Amino acid sequence: MARWIMGRDQYGQAYHDLGAHPRAELLARLGKSHAERMFVDKKSGPPAHIGYIIGGLWVTLYNIEPWEKPF
Repeated sequence: MARWIMGRDQYGQAYHDLGAHPRAELLARLGKSHAERMFVDKKSGPPAHIGYIIGGLWVTLYNIEPWEKPF
């Protein structure tokens, strides 16, 4: 099954169809050459990588799955 990844920045701008390499695709779309990882602290366990900071934009990544409902 294909991985559908999208991103959303802190201003609500959506970045659809980022493919298998979302970092590279975001850098190309935003015309930048550097990205820092963005993390969130977890209540239990180590912090989780949730996206990238690119040119002042905090882009959170999401996995998109197709919705289906059986008859």
